[in-house]
Amino acid sequence: MLRPLPVTDFLAAGLPIIDVRSPGEFARGHIPAAVNVPLFSDAERAVVGTLYKQTGRDAAVLEGLRIVGPKLAGIVERATELAPDRRIAVHCWRGGERSGSVAWLLDKAGFGEVLTLRGGYKAFRKHVLASFVQVPTLRILGGYTGTGKTATLQHLAALGEQVIDLEALAQHKGSAFGMLGEKLQPTQEHFENLLWNALRKMDGTRPLWLEDESRNIGKVILPLPLFEALRKAPVYFADMPVEERVQRLVQDYGAFAQEDLAAAVQRIAKRLGPQHAKAALEALASGDLATVARITLGYYDKAYAHGLAQRDAASVHRLEASATDLRALAQRLKEHAAATAPTVH
Repeated sequence: MLRPLPVTDFLAAGLPIIDVRSPGEFARGHIPAAVNVPLFSDAERAVVGTLYKQTGRDAAVLEGLRIVGPKLAGIVERATELAPDRRIAVHCWRGGERSGSVAWLLDKAGFGEVLTLRGGYKAFRKHVLASFVQVPTLRILGGYTGTGKTATLQHLAALGEQVIDLEALAQHKGSAFGMLGEKLQPTQEHFENLLWNALRKMDGTRPLWLEDESRNIGKVILPLPLFEALRKAPVYFADMPVEERVQRLVQDYGAFAQEDLAAAVQRIAKRLGPQHAKAALEALASGDLATVARITLGYYDKAYAHGLAQRDAASVHRLEASATDLRALAQRLKEHAAATAPTVH
């Protein structure tokens, strides 16, 4: 049975999703959990598209059939692997010929239910962007660089709090050193898709913990409504002694290649100032990572303090923290937040 559905019903159906767009389209952004079963390669799609523009629809369709013919059995086999109960969802860019053709094929191959997405991935993207207007109640974990905020968020999650790790979604830790040890960042489009997917799993009646971030996390940008809500939400600032933070940074970054650390220092050389940048690079060359950390913290602490000062002072709650017991910090954060912040808008 073939059933075209609007985006909310398509997503709510919970069936395995195959995305029949080309690999390049899929790489730019896709529905999280969708599997790419492309009808055309990137090169094949370009050939068909060029024919369509230069000669017309009939020639393009005919060339498409020539290309796709040998792939039909493989598409059915892959779909059967993904949906052994033969209930599956299919989409392309606009919900047109590519998904319609594959849906027809699967229906003829004996699939009991084949859903298609009205408006295709384009409709999904509109749905994603519209969803960011509704922002849950936020609680923001703040603290200077090296405070262990990511680990503290993990402890909060273990304590039953709702948490989204924005830096994990962005594949970047948010500083000049932030790409070290990370995979390639997602595109802006796919970062938004991943963020939508994380947000939709949250209970909107309960608060959500995020780490305090600037709007840019590496090369990706937080949606404006979410960033504005983040800046207005109460901040629970973990105040950790600088030497504990230095040691944590040495532990976290000390294993990276010296040339990668040097490149990160050079990216902020103008902000550090020539003397501090030179001193940091000399310390790095001599293996004195603690000095490198102290110098860079001088810049990052000032930058973060400036941003924190722009907030309503009444919304900033400071808690003493120690690097040796972040789980205890998470427990105190949970208790303090429950006592000081509203749970609904």
